[in-house]
Amino acid sequence: MKDIAAIILCAGMGKRMKSFIPKVLHHISGMPMLFYPIKTAKSIGAKKIIVVIGHKGEVVKDQISSLFAKDNILFVNQEPQLGTGHAVMCVEGVLKGFKGDVLILSGDVPLITRETIKGLINIHRRSGSVLSLITAIIEDPSEYGRVIRGKDNAVIRIVEHKDANKDERKIREINTGIYCISSDFLFQNLKRIKKENKQGEYYLPDLIEIAAVEGRKVSGLLHISPKEVMGINNRIELAEANKEMRERINNEVMLSGVTLIDPEAAYIQGGVKIGMDTVIYTGVFLEGGTKIGANCIIEHGCRIINSNIGDGSRIKNFSVIEDSEIMKNVSIGPFARIRPGTVVDDCARIGNFVEVKKSRLGKGSKANHLSYIGDAIIGKDVNIGAGTITCNYDGMRKHQTIIEDNAFIGSDTQLVAPVKVGKNAYIGSGSTITKDVPKDALALSRVQQRNIEGWVEKKGLKKRKK
Repeated sequence: MKDIAAIILCAGMGKRMKSFIPKVLHHISGMPMLFYPIKTAKSIGAKKIIVVIGHKGEVVKDQISSLFAKDNILFVNQEPQLGTGHAVMCVEGVLKGFKGDVLILSGDVPLITRETIKGLINIHRRSGSVLSLITAIIEDPSEYGRVIRGKDNAVIRIVEHKDANKDERKIREINTGIYCISSDFLFQNLKRIKKENKQGEYYLPDLIEIAAVEGRKVSGLLHISPKEVMGINNRIELAEANKEMRERINNEVMLSGVTLIDPEAAYIQGGVKIGMDTVIYTGVFLEGGTKIGANCIIEHGCRIINSNIGDGSRIKNFSVIEDSEIMKNVSIGPFARIRPGTVVDDCARIGNFVEVKKSRLGKGSKANHLSYIGDAIIGKDVNIGAGTITCNYDGMRKHQTIIEDNAFIGSDTQLVAPVKVGKNAYIGSGSTITKDVPKDALALSRVQQRNIEGWVEKKGLKKRKK
C-alpha cells in the first residue's frame, strides 16, 4: 500500500502487569508483544514506522532495534506521558511534510493481522473518511472507551470509561485504539484536543468528535473477532494472547502437512519451520529459528531451541537440543541433552542420559547411554561405551578430544584431553587415557586385579542366616 506511515504507541508503564519489565516486552510465542504490530505495519508497506516510547524507553528501543536491525524503525520519546493524543503530538516533527494516511496501532494489541489492517485502510479510502477506527463488541467492556453512535449508525465520539455516565457504561462496543487518519486532518486538529477529563490527559479519540461536529466522515469497522483486537493489560490477558497465537501457528503447521498429536499441547513459535509428514507429540517446545525436516518424529516432552533437525530423524522423549545441527536419520534420546555447538552427522545415535557439548559426532557413530562428550571431534562408525567421559576442562582451559573413524571406546572410560585416539583403536573398559592412542592399538590403564581369599570371613563380615 502506498503513502502509509505507522505510529505505534507504547510509552505507558503498564501498571497492571505488575512487572519490572516494560509491558510491550513481555513475550507472546517467543517474541515481545511489540514485535507483532511492527511486523504488521511492515507487511502493509508502511513508508515510515515510528515507535513512541516512554517508560524504560531505552530498554524497549534496544530490544526492538535488535529484532529489526535491517529496518529503519524510528523511536520518539514521550516525556511526560500525557495520553495518546500527546503521544501523537510528539511524532508531528518526524512526519513533517508527509502526505498520506497515518496508521496508529497500540504496542499492547499484538494479535492484529495484516488482513484486518488492509481492510481498515480500504474502507477509509473508499469512504472518503478523514478518520477510521476498529471497534469490537465484548462481554466485559470495563476500562475501555465506549463507542457512541449517532444518526445512520455513524460514530460520533468515544467516551472513556472513567468519564462515561451510567447509560454510556452499558454500551458494549469499545474502541480498540487502532486508527487510520488522513495526515492533513490529524496534524491540523491535534492541537484542538483538550485534557478536560478525569485523567487530565490528551485523548486521541477526541478527534472523532471534532470530525463529527464539522460534518467530516468517520468510519467505524466493527470487528467480529474481539480476540484479534484485544489489549494486553495483565498476566491473564497475556496468557490468553499466547493461547490464541499458539492456535494460529499450530493450525498453519497442520495445514502444511505436519501431524500434531494434540494441538493444545504443542508449543511452536512463529519462526519455526517443519517439513511434511513430521509428527509432533505432546508437551513439545520448538523455539527460535528451529527447522525440522520431513518425516521426523519429535516425541513427548522434547525442547528444541535454534536447531536444525534433518529429514527422518527421531528425537525421543524428554530430550533437549539447543543451537545444534542434527543431520538426517539420527536418533537422539530419550533424556538426552545436546548443548550448543554440537553437530550430529547422518545415521548417528545418541541415547538416554547422554550429554554432548560443542562436539561433532560422525556418520553412523553412537553413544547409547550415560556418557558426557564435550569439545570432541568423533569420526565415523565410532562406538562410545556407557559411562564414557571426555575430561575437557583442566580448571583453567577447555581442551579437545579427537577420536578417529571406527574406534571402539569401552565402557567407563575417561579420556583426559588433549588426547587423540587413532583409527580402528580399542580402549579397554575402565581405562583412564591420558596419552594419544595409535591407530589399530589397544589401550588399557587398569590396576591389576587381586583376589584375597577368605577376606570376608576374616573380617567377620559374613552374613548369618536368619
